[in-house]
Amino acid sequence: MSTARITSKRRSPSYGWWLFAVLAVGTAAYSVPVYLTGNESQSKIPLNPDVALHYLILGIHALPGGLLLALGPIQFVPAWRNKYRKTHRVLGRVYMVSMVIASVAALFAATFSEDGFPAQVGFYILTAAWLYSMVQAYRTIRKGQVQLHRIWMIRNYALSFAAVVLRVFLLIGLALRSRFDWLSFEDVYTTSVWGSILISAGVAEWFIVQRTLKPLARSRKRPADAQEQTAGKGIGKEEPAAV
Repeated sequence: MSTARITSKRRSPSYGWWLFAVLAVGTAAYSVPVYLTGNESQSKIPLNPDVALHYLILGIHALPGGLLLALGPIQFVPAWRNKYRKTHRVLGRVYMVSMVIASVAALFAATFSEDGFPAQVGFYILTAAWLYSMVQAYRTIRKGQVQLHRIWMIRNYALSFAAVVLRVFLLIGLALRSRFDWLSFEDVYTTSVWGSILISAGVAEWFIVQRTLKPLARSRKRPADAQEQTAGKGIGKEEPAAV
């Protein structure tokens, strides 16, 4: 098999990527439309009755949040990214602006949340990490540090994908709650919030180490090994005797 075929296979989206993309787009398609109707009764999140603008704030968070969730997967396809660099940069800017708007709205949404203080703290930490990773991603690409930019974007999108993991955990938690009466909705929601954050961040770090840093270390080690082998060929050879 030729090197070109191996490279193309490695750059093609895997089954894992397709699952990842379908979950992201599906979550965006499920979560966003209810905030386009203007009908507060359709809100997926309990509204604070003392805050008239709570539904609007959730909509401001959901619309750009759904957009960046759907945009993210294609940005991580090397073949597409390398072929359409300008489009990649444009979508990157759209992603960044959407994330900033969504994160600011998320701070207000967490403040007015009816889901308890522990969940609020989780959302505050998530939003802070979300903004910090985006700042680092922007700073590194401005300096031309492409590899570091990709690492920070993996972290950033993993935190975005926590929204998907949260909904999966909620489905599991609500199914368990139907069988165990002692489980309250607040318990399920708080556990889902913290679990989605920790697992998303942990998987991102694992992916960075296994799929980015280790291959990079191996590629840098090969030239050094080749130099050592070349240098080692002369070791042990006797100098020709003088006549």
